[in-house]
Amino acid sequence: MLDFFSPLTVERAGVKLHSRVGGEGAPLLLLHGHPQSMVMWHRVAPVLAQTHRVVLMDLRGYGDSSRPAADAAHANHSKREMALDALAVMQAHGFERFDVLAHDRGARVAHRLAMDAPDAVRRLLLLDIAPTLAMYDHTSDAFARAYWHWFFMIQPAPLPEALIESGPARYVRSVMGARYAGLQAFAPEALAEYERCAAVPGTAQSIAEDYRASATLDLEHDRADVAAGRLLPQPLRVLWGEHGAVGRCFDVLSLWRERAAQVTGRALPCGHYLAEEAPEQVIAEAEAFFTDSLSD
Repeated sequence: MLDFFSPLTVERAGVKLHSRVGGEGAPLLLLHGHPQSMVMWHRVAPVLAQTHRVVLMDLRGYGDSSRPAADAAHANHSKREMALDALAVMQAHGFERFDVLAHDRGARVAHRLAMDAPDAVRRLLLLDIAPTLAMYDHTSDAFARAYWHWFFMIQPAPLPEALIESGPARYVRSVMGARYAGLQAFAPEALAEYERCAAVPGTAQSIAEDYRASATLDLEHDRADVAAGRLLPQPLRVLWGEHGAVGRCFDVLSLWRERAAQVTGRALPCGHYLAEEAPEQVIAEAEAFFTDSLSD
């Protein structure tokens, strides 16, 4: 579905990272969410490639990237480690400074990347998340019911892994189909790709470790930022679905203004999967926001 974009596998610390690149212009990194892959950008990336050099990558544990081993501290799946992956991929494509558009889990990686490598990230556009620490600290009954998989995935191994592996496609369809737009929001080819990748050996462990890291080590990193008074220095724009749980359960702009120096944003008329439910609006927002960044 992304044949226009040329593939490149980048290896970092023994982890193979699947990426693709295409287009001309200022560099723009796209990061996907769970339980998806870079394919989630198939309605957005070709248009953005008309004005940007677009780099897409599969996060470790997802898509066609490697599934690293689990470790007791969940460090192999921390957002800090994934952010270093993203930096390595962009450097392999020849870019030291770039913009980032990211959704869901990828947006959490992008947050860590922008915090840890502020000179590398010019501008940041995040889709349908509030800061991880704030979401855990302000968990409500409504949020826990909507994001049940957050609390399922962090249970000790091997229970989450065993249940996912018993029906990877069922898991994908259960998580994605239960949200606002249902499964009809996804192109059949894209949904088939998500299901294929979910069945790759090691996927269940990696995605569970991703969530375990978010509830442990990633929170330590976030708390250290808060304690030190560190704010994201880049212009940050956040978009969320007006029919999604994030906008219903959290004051998205206020929470991001506690973590970043320059924040703007708004809701779009869709659910959680903005790039597939409202691609035209995402494209328009990205073009306006990142074109303005060329003078930064």
